[in-house]
Amino acid sequence: MSAGTFVTVLLAGGEGRRMGGAKPLRLLDGCTLLDHGLRIARAQGLGPLAVAVRTPDQVGGRSDVPLLLDPVDCVGPLAGLASALAFAEACGSGLVLTLPCDAPRLPLDLGERLAGVLAPGDRVAMAFSHGRLHPTCALWRVSAREVLDAYRTAGGRSLKGLAQSAGVSVVDWGEPDPDPFVNLNTLEDLAAAEKTALD
Repeated sequence: MSAGTFVTVLLAGGEGRRMGGAKPLRLLDGCTLLDHGLRIARAQGLGPLAVAVRTPDQVGGRSDVPLLLDPVDCVGPLAGLASALAFAEACGSGLVLTLPCDAPRLPLDLGERLAGVLAPGDRVAMAFSHGRLHPTCALWRVSAREVLDAYRTAGGRSLKGLAQSAGVSVVDWGEPDPDPFVNLNTLEDLAAAEKTALD
């Protein structure tokens, strides 16, 4: 794998309770959110791609893409990140791009732009828009694994907190309308998104 190449992992392990469950399989414009996420992930670069899940049934047992099972001793987005970092290391890559499966408008050059700002002393670059960080839209150095282990041992649970511990570079997208980083958490969000054409 060439220098600078990153792997991409789509985070699909959330329970999606506010959407009634099975979030990755919910339809938007005739395609599942998982398929929208895979389209965006495949556009990011030439590196390997995988999907992080709690159980294979969350994505209907898909077999066309590697599935990474979240570690049972870790919860929330940190579990997906743990799987992603391990996958990147196994692939021989020093970088992994994480993307949420519920944000169907993410920029297709997200990984490239994050890679362009990742400072030598930082272990993660994150997207920022409308005044807030988007912690699942991030490019992580594999070396963040040691920070993650220490952070979890100390009781840490949030990706934002981990990023602060690891050192974070930021790409500010400003305040675009619509916000490409908006994520769909409810059936109402999904219905609203149906009324807006995807890029």
